[in-house]
Amino acid sequence: MAITVQKFGGTSVADAARIHLAARRAIRALLDGNQVVMVVSAMGPTTDELVKLAYQVSRRPSKRELDMLLATGEQVSIALVAMAIHEAGYDAISLTGAQVGLMTDSAHTAARIHSIDTQRIHRLLEQGRIVIVAGFQGVDSDFNITTLGRGGSDTTAVALAAALGAHVCEIYTDVDGVYTTDPRLVPAARKLDVISSDEMLEMASLGAGVMHSRSIELGMKFGVPIHVRSSFTDNPGTLIMNETPGMEDVLVRAVTLKPEISCITLAGLPHEPGVTAAVFDELAARGVLIDDIVQTVDAQHGRVTLGFTVQGRDEGEMRAVAELLAQRFAVERAEINAELARVSVIGVGMRSHHGVASRLFAALAGAKIRVENVTTSEIVISVLIPAADAERALQVLHQAFGLEQGVAGAERPVQSPDAASLWHRHPAGVLRPVQSPAATERPVQSPAATPPAAPGRGG
Repeated sequence: MAITVQKFGGTSVADAARIHLAARRAIRALLDGNQVVMVVSAMGPTTDELVKLAYQVSRRPSKRELDMLLATGEQVSIALVAMAIHEAGYDAISLTGAQVGLMTDSAHTAARIHSIDTQRIHRLLEQGRIVIVAGFQGVDSDFNITTLGRGGSDTTAVALAAALGAHVCEIYTDVDGVYTTDPRLVPAARKLDVISSDEMLEMASLGAGVMHSRSIELGMKFGVPIHVRSSFTDNPGTLIMNETPGMEDVLVRAVTLKPEISCITLAGLPHEPGVTAAVFDELAARGVLIDDIVQTVDAQHGRVTLGFTVQGRDEGEMRAVAELLAQRFAVERAEINAELARVSVIGVGMRSHHGVASRLFAALAGAKIRVENVTTSEIVISVLIPAADAERALQVLHQAFGLEQGVAGAERPVQSPDAASLWHRHPAGVLRPVQSPAATERPVQSPAATPPAAPGRGG
């Protein structure tokens, strides 16, 4: 029997009515012949309220005690969901991260999953029960409760789907899928039927807020199809999956905006071995997270101009960092631009098509939008532009690549997630179809070799 993992975010279980709606979705999946595992977040703003309470009690609360506190939010919601399923006449059981054997490291508020012991879950599923797991949490080797940081419930759901051999991981949220861009900023944005894991990972890192990058990385690593859909309708959402033949026919899949970017430029650094390393050692010691780095060399005068971008617009903090570096390394000039934004076009079709860059720059030039910096990867072109032009640039590029009509490369229809022709990439790199979970039973795995995230909502 196929296993379906369903994840419900905080808005999807925000009150009793929505809890009953989530319970009905799980029951429907059970009646369709699936074994069902639910992963549930804390109700509505519960996590934020608990964090606020912690800082009212203590100016610097212990991270271990924060985890003890924050994990209670999910324990409330899983118990209520189980009660709703019981009320409907079906059998369910709620389990904490510790009770399902979700083992993590000891990095409180930003733990990484080491392994999941699936034996208990399998046993309960075989008994016909719906298993409801608390998202966002686990335990370390000393059985201290840990939390997984931002996007933690998404990460729990995808990790469980990987360990259980689930045929799909459904992410229920307050939006009905992944769009070509933010529909709040571009009303013509179009919902995507399918997107590759590579594209979704880039979108998550470049400003799209639908899912956290850690869960996408897990889905890529273990070949788990992820279906992002609305909690409030039965419409199909967006299927996130490893690349299939034909995906590169779409030149550009999406355009993203990452606001509030600051750039620090240090001019006149000595062109000597070790200087650049010393600069970034200093930044690391101050906990500054770097986005992009650009270095130009004046070989004639033996000097270097080094520029880097960071997320955020705290000009006071940025100026303090720049002044410290200027004094430490005797630079000729230190400049700060805290009024920038990053707009990116994303698509696996860039691997096999030319002309993306020329179309992008022509569109921005036609709109008289100045480009401050450019970075590229295999499937992304990002430009740094004045923050005042950010939303206009997003609209211009969305239109330039025809994303509202799909003329940048029409999307192909996709079959249901459990269709035999749904392909994913084997770890060895070979494309193969997803088989029945019974034929691909996976051992206990260590699915989350991903970097820790900052503390935040469980998602």
